[in-house]
Amino acid sequence: MERTPVHAYTISALLLALLALLFHTLLQLGNSWHRYYVNCQRLRCFPEPPRRNWLLGHLGMVGFIPGEEGLTLVSQTVGTFSQAFVTWMGPFLPVLSLVHPDYLKPITTASAAIAPKDYTFYGFLKPWLGDGLLLSNGAKWVRHRRMLTPAFHFDILKPYVKIFNQSTDIMHAKWLRLVASGSTSLDMFEQVSLMTLDSLQKCVFSYNSNCQETSSDYIAAILELSSLVVRRQHRLLLHWDFLYHLTPDGWRFQRACNTVHRFTADVVQRRHQALNRLGREAWLKSKQGKTVDFIDILLLAKDEDGQDLSEEDIAAEADTFMFEGHDTTASGLSWVLYNLACHPEYQKRYGFSNCSMPFSTMCIKESLRLHPPVTAVSRRCTEDIKLPDGRVLPKGTSLLPCPPAREHWPTHLALSQELHRAELRHGRDEGGAGTDAAALHRAAG
Repeated sequence: MERTPVHAYTISALLLALLALLFHTLLQLGNSWHRYYVNCQRLRCFPEPPRRNWLLGHLGMVGFIPGEEGLTLVSQTVGTFSQAFVTWMGPFLPVLSLVHPDYLKPITTASAAIAPKDYTFYGFLKPWLGDGLLLSNGAKWVRHRRMLTPAFHFDILKPYVKIFNQSTDIMHAKWLRLVASGSTSLDMFEQVSLMTLDSLQKCVFSYNSNCQETSSDYIAAILELSSLVVRRQHRLLLHWDFLYHLTPDGWRFQRACNTVHRFTADVVQRRHQALNRLGREAWLKSKQGKTVDFIDILLLAKDEDGQDLSEEDIAAEADTFMFEGHDTTASGLSWVLYNLACHPEYQKRYGFSNCSMPFSTMCIKESLRLHPPVTAVSRRCTEDIKLPDGRVLPKGTSLLPCPPAREHWPTHLALSQELHRAELRHGRDEGGAGTDAAALHRAAG
């Protein structure tokens, strides 16, 4: 076939386009590599524990081991690096862990635009939790936060105390039966997690699954999802979605997500249909004398323009609060039980016969200070952030403020000594001077 000038011109144009695309791609890669190299050089001013090897970095070591071994290793590392230190997730992703309160303050006081959430860590939750308060950013986060504020009014929360007490009574009765049958030890976190999930399911959905006594597919799915997300964080190759979805863990994650989403969507749809069928006034009258749950509040919420939340948004917020509410509460309560058991003299004072609310509050706050239920939060700075000693957090760096590490840095004392000073801290917490970095363990701010 004879080539015409038009044909030759077309081929030349395509080749030029391909060359331009190749040049653009190489330029982007070169710029990315240069930024990465510069950031690595700028991070050299921060100390780094010995790596496992060049490929895995610190995976399976500092900050990347779940359970008791991981917490022990973090405490040991903080004893050596008491201000900040760098760890590596694989060969290419540095993470700067911040320990000392003076280093945490620039992050806790920075705006969401300067230190937004880092989806390297939070992204694993996205298929499960959607775009709820935990994972959303910017205008959507602000809108949803304003619409959800009424859910935390004292008059709304007060009736929930009865539900909390009922769920706790069920757990306590179960413990008494197990002790009577000869059981000598229990996994407290598992028991307390079931209790908090039982409470939340009643408060969020007005649904009683009796999960503390019998198995529940929905509750089992939430517990499995929590476990799978943690396991995925510690396995470098599973960070890529396309690989993860080909693994048995990925299949289990998808099945559990489907179970949770079906339950939530069914409740939201039925409640929404009832609201539309009866109308707002009649629907509110039907709720008189009943406890208003979280779904009710979300269905009635409106923004400044009078717009409702979509069913998808309501489901995402409900799933988010089921996850955040059960996991952190169960962790915090389990640590309170642990710390009291380690110090019998305070456990005796904490007993029901002579328990006072101020002392109980001090014990709980001290336990939260020493063992925060949220072990780390993740941020990525969008611009350079200067630290008090003149060092700089480079733009684009993944940051890991570590509440547990902060509370165990060497100048802190043991719990038995600290409780003598807790009353002073408790009073200061109520008054509130300097609560930003100091109260990070209670999610302040």
